[in-house]
Amino acid sequence: MAIQFKVAGRKVEASTGGYEFDPAKPGLILIHGAGMDHSVWSTIARYFANHGRAVLVPDLPGHGGSEGPPLPSIPAMADWVLALADEARLTQLALAGHSMGALIALEAAGKAPDRVATLVLLGAAARMPVHPDLLAAARAGDHRAIDMIVSWAHGPVGSIGGQRAPGLWTLGGGVRVLERGPKGALANDLAACDAYQGAAVAAAKVRCPTLLVLGSDDRMTPIKAAIPLKEAMPQAKQIVLPETGHMMITERANETIAAMRTVIG
Repeated sequence: MAIQFKVAGRKVEASTGGYEFDPAKPGLILIHGAGMDHSVWSTIARYFANHGRAVLVPDLPGHGGSEGPPLPSIPAMADWVLALADEARLTQLALAGHSMGALIALEAAGKAPDRVATLVLLGAAARMPVHPDLLAAARAGDHRAIDMIVSWAHGPVGSIGGQRAPGLWTLGGGVRVLERGPKGALANDLAACDAYQGAAVAAAKVRCPTLLVLGSDDRMTPIKAAIPLKEAMPQAKQIVLPETGHMMITERANETIAAMRTVIG
């Protein structure tokens, strides 16, 4: 089930996890990563929508069904997420972001510490520098950019199978999500990640219960890259999922849900 809003005069399309959206319920906004869309959160969105949350999984501007152009920086994306929460009339707000989405959620929580009640950062790092070859390929529209991301982002389960859902191929699914992204969206997002240096400052402003969910085999945001975030947020919990790469939300959806439930009831 999808719902539409207007933010800054442009159409926003968001999944509600298959349930009618009710802003009177505690809100949960799930934020996707670079070049992706709401579909990567499907299993997790359905779970929390079925367990009493008003779930919104927006396509960021210029992605999926939302009108563009893509926003050029992580702070601009964070402002947009808070504006979306206003349009949706969400008052009790939990934010969860994956990869680039984690930076957006963190920046938003730093901008509005009295408003964000719970924060979950998945596949997160204090800095997300992008290899020049990857950035160049994305800017050129070269399919090798997608190949590199999908190869680096998946751990053992995504690479060799083992999904509980029969027929689900997370690696191939990742390729298709990135292939259908609008032209230029992936390059825009990678450049925004590469340029962002505000994570530690934002983390120091966060006041709410916070959880870091990390993959033991994550090659894109390895565990050690999250150490500055943990140091800036001594109240934060950390859960490391074993045999898991960067795409824990699709590779290990059930285990990711279990981790998120420790802070999101």
